[in-house]
Amino acid sequence: MMRTPVLVRAALLALAIAAAPSPALAWQATLQERVQAELDRAGPGPRFGLVVMTQDGRELIAINPDNRFVPASNTKLFTTAAAFATLTGLDQPDAAGGAAVRLEGRRRAPDVVLVGHGDARLSSAPDCVANCLAALADAVAARTRRVHDVIGDDTLFPDQRWSPGMSWNNIVTAYGTGISALTLDDNELAVRVTPGAVGQRPALEHPPYYRIVNEAVTVADGPTQIRYTRMPGSMDIRVTGRIAATAEPENLRVGIDDPAHYAATRLRTLLEARGVRVTGEVRVRHRPAEGGEGEQVTNNARPAVSAEPVLARLVPPPLAEDLVRINKESQNLHSELMVRRLGALQGSGSIQDGVATIEAMMTSAGAPRAGWDLSDGSGMSTYNRMSPRAVAALLRWATTQPWGDAWRETFPVAGVDGTLARRFRGTPLEGRLFAKTGTLNATNALSGYMTARSGRTLIFSFFANDVLRSGGATAVMDSVLAAIAEAN
Repeated sequence: MMRTPVLVRAALLALAIAAAPSPALAWQATLQERVQAELDRAGPGPRFGLVVMTQDGRELIAINPDNRFVPASNTKLFTTAAAFATLTGLDQPDAAGGAAVRLEGRRRAPDVVLVGHGDARLSSAPDCVANCLAALADAVAARTRRVHDVIGDDTLFPDQRWSPGMSWNNIVTAYGTGISALTLDDNELAVRVTPGAVGQRPALEHPPYYRIVNEAVTVADGPTQIRYTRMPGSMDIRVTGRIAATAEPENLRVGIDDPAHYAATRLRTLLEARGVRVTGEVRVRHRPAEGGEGEQVTNNARPAVSAEPVLARLVPPPLAEDLVRINKESQNLHSELMVRRLGALQGSGSIQDGVATIEAMMTSAGAPRAGWDLSDGSGMSTYNRMSPRAVAALLRWATTQPWGDAWRETFPVAGVDGTLARRFRGTPLEGRLFAKTGTLNATNALSGYMTARSGRTLIFSFFANDVLRSGGATAVMDSVLAAIAEAN
């Protein structure tokens, strides 16, 4: 059966909406009825929630407005708004966040301690020009030619590498990589797969860390399908599949389970490349996060400050730049670190304390407390819940805040950039809708602002849960929003 293109469906729906009776209340009722009818066309299975309101708070559409939905990456709206609302100096270099090194213990062969301060952007890339691990290695090499252990210290935050409700199959991927105050290269191991001779194994290039078994094969032609498997907690990766002999290299992104260990391992490699002899081993320092699922983290004590002086410390770029990346790209790791920074305002730097900071903001926004619950800062947790009305309340409140415009500028723009670069192209909303996307198992979400045909700004929050595997709900959601904008 042929599907009606999104643009045509939107136009037809807009014409139907425009035919509603003229009295204001009847027009509004008809608008909602016709939108509901369009959603019903999605068939059995998907469960929708939608609120559309004007900037003065008048609701134009309210379909299941107080029902609670899995929000996926719409969670990042809460995290980034709280960052704008509570953190200071966002447009200044992130002096508090930079990683540092110090020497401890033995005089002839001291331990090197690499300390993380919650920055998400430390890099060991060969072409790194700012916030580079190599600069810390240089500082150590300039002081000593022999060290004992190389220690990764991420005790600034409790050891909560994955949130409650994280799907286990996501843990091994770049989308679900471990969260740590000591973060390097987005806590991903890059594996470059280059085709070899037909019938032979392709070449694998990657930093030394995981043990990789190469079972892939190079074929003469056909589609390239390279995959990897790794069990959570395992150091073994199995690469399988096929790559065409004429294909461009494929890049795999493998999640890191213990980011502090990985960062210390990479520092050891850089030290040895600079002629520093490492006589010991790579170790880590974690701060245990006591408390089980649904319980508060009871170990709120901040780590003891070492008496040893800092040998060198980096100053990362402004956090404002990272907030753009979080929303435009929907970057999970960076959002998780941001919620822990919010938690540091409350005490421990835990997820729970970060949510407490968000709760204070939502109270100020006047959002209904029953309309949201969070177990993480990115949306990877299936325990998160939001109602369209609560999200719309946050979006509306933000328009009254001095940081509201800056926050909105971090959103993807329809048909232009970020996760909306390929959506709404050719519709009246291209370049006129600014919203955060959300995609997770059986979930689609989109919330933000759009400019209606009349030129006025509409606030909306749109969720679809229980979406069938055979296809997402984004097509019908985009069609409905385009029609509503055209009718207003």
